[in-house]
Amino acid sequence: MPVQAAQWTEFLSCPICYNEFDSNGHKPISLGCSHTVCKTCLHKLHRKACPFDQTAISTDIDLLPVNCALLQLVGAQVLESQPVTLSSAVEVEHYEVCRVCVEELALYLKPISGGKGVVTLSPSALSRPMQRKLVTLVNCQLVEEEGRVRAVRAGRSLGERTVTELILQHQNPQQLSANLWAAVRARGCQFLGPAMQEDALKLVLLALEDGSALSRKVLVLFVVQKLEARFPQASKTSIGHVVQLLYRASCFKVTKRDEDSSLMQLKEEFRTYEALRREHDAQIVHIAMEAGLRISPEQWSSLLYGDLIHKSHMQSIIDKLQSPESFAKSVQELTIVLQRTGDPANLNSLRPHLELLANIDHNPDAASPSWDELESVMLAVKVMVDGLVEFIQNFSKKSHETPQPQPNSKYKTSMCRDLRQQGGCPRGSNCTFAHTQDELENETCCISSLTSSLSLSLYQEVCFSSKDACKPLLSSFSPWSGV
Repeated sequence: MPVQAAQWTEFLSCPICYNEFDSNGHKPISLGCSHTVCKTCLHKLHRKACPFDQTAISTDIDLLPVNCALLQLVGAQVLESQPVTLSSAVEVEHYEVCRVCVEELALYLKPISGGKGVVTLSPSALSRPMQRKLVTLVNCQLVEEEGRVRAVRAGRSLGERTVTELILQHQNPQQLSANLWAAVRARGCQFLGPAMQEDALKLVLLALEDGSALSRKVLVLFVVQKLEARFPQASKTSIGHVVQLLYRASCFKVTKRDEDSSLMQLKEEFRTYEALRREHDAQIVHIAMEAGLRISPEQWSSLLYGDLIHKSHMQSIIDKLQSPESFAKSVQELTIVLQRTGDPANLNSLRPHLELLANIDHNPDAASPSWDELESVMLAVKVMVDGLVEFIQNFSKKSHETPQPQPNSKYKTSMCRDLRQQGGCPRGSNCTFAHTQDELENETCCISSLTSSLSLSLYQEVCFSSKDACKPLLSSFSPWSGV
């Protein structure tokens, strides 16, 4: 029976016996499927197959080389050289070059702290997505054909993420958000701010979750009437644009009627808030990608939810929407960005390496890479990651910015109904809404929170009583008008 794999951050310990890897009884051995297990546990297997995905182990366990990249991360003694069984001396030379590249790249996963092989991934020059992709590469077994295929794919994935990171480093967050909402509005859609959008989606669900079929007009009127008690600025136009966003996301099954309005019914797979919200978020991300915008998971979480705790949710949506062709397109976008900035870090020198990685055949049925191809990919990845780290450390303004707000610092513009009606809130500190009047006042007086989460009409409404004091800020707020 397959064993459940460990979390990706637990890559410094054996996922079977949970002992930290060492150079004695718990040497890390990576398999062709990229799972790494200590040698002792491998010898105890009842059948010669990976305990996690049941992939057959074709090479004798004693002939599989120890993963020295992991040994160096746990501070264990690393063997200077290991004999490997390959077809020729030329292949062994290629293997050694690739092995050294991987071991040097693995050093970017330091500094490491924590027990039982669990790594604390901060501080680090690399972002969490880059670290995760690097962990995937480090666990590839290069003497196995399947391992080499996986290593090339991991190299391509690292290259694609590197381009995204470099584009993000050169972007202006304020201009980015203005461009995003402009792109959303250009498609007849609208985002009303985290709190209002959440309520609007829940009311759409309330009206249609039982399979009811309503005309667009009736659905919009229902949502507006329910919403305007808490959000007086709610209008048929703005809610109609939210419904249009869901329509673009193909959440509705539409039934046309002769000489009458079409009926809209929620598809069965979207009759839960989680499913509907994911499709809603994916549509906005898709619009951003169509407009050529690159937005980090942290920025997405802040823009769509008003917090930083939805990073993983947004990252999964971004990954799912990535197409194989987007890598080459991103390289072209990076080149244009560097032309605008003058490229003080000489990042344009990375372009040949990025193009090499972008040209890797992404088809799962593609032929296995030759040793020459594998070596060129590993060398390209090494140069590329080194260039990214050097840029972040020496040229990036963002590396010196003030840390972002901690999770749960949400934009709270109204009181919690559960607290008011039931005397308690099951969400506690994670609640999107205010639990005290002081909290509400403090949050609504925070202009930076308002400019990143609320529509202009609500901003003007909050500031109406102190209009003169807020006048200097109105000009900087203009990119958010109509959000």
